[in-house]
Amino acid sequence: MSILFLLLPVALLLGFGFLFAFIWGASGGQFDDLETPAHRVLLPDSTEEFKTGEKRHV
Repeated sequence: MSILFLLLPVALLLGFGFLFAFIWGASGGQFDDLETPAHRVLLPDSTEEFKTGEKRHV
């Protein structure tokens, strides 16, 4: 029973922490553009590769 006195405040603290992080991210514009990141994988890394014809070696 004494473990509840420890786990309940920790759970509430985590819950409020995640809620704060979500509100902070939403107000900062984190979730404004939902389509571009999904299409970004299809776009080339840079346009310089196509201008010069050289390929980057990683």
